[in-house]
Amino acid sequence: MRRLMVSIVGAAAAAFSAAPATAAEQCAPRADMIKALGEKFRENPTALGVVNPNVIVEVFVSDKGTWTILASDTRGQSCVVSVGEGWESAVTTAALPGT
Repeated sequence: MRRLMVSIVGAAAAAFSAAPATAAEQCAPRADMIKALGEKFRENPTALGVVNPNVIVEVFVSDKGTWTILASDTRGQSCVVSVGEGWESAVTTAALPGT
């Protein structure tokens, strides 16, 4: 899990430091990105993490298992970090005492 988070943080940093021509293809105002993910892919916010004081990472997932990871900065700009299919949410159950 730690390796995945390090990869995501690295990709988020790369997304915001990419050359303008490349970043422009995968970046847009956060509100526009969220609207597009909802309308085109039926993806909804599932998880959120703070990368640093200026960037958050969000995971959007659909009922069909498609997913998108966005990195968003404090200026309201979001960039696609990764996309895929086959998302499965892990279910964590706590053991009750004596079981």
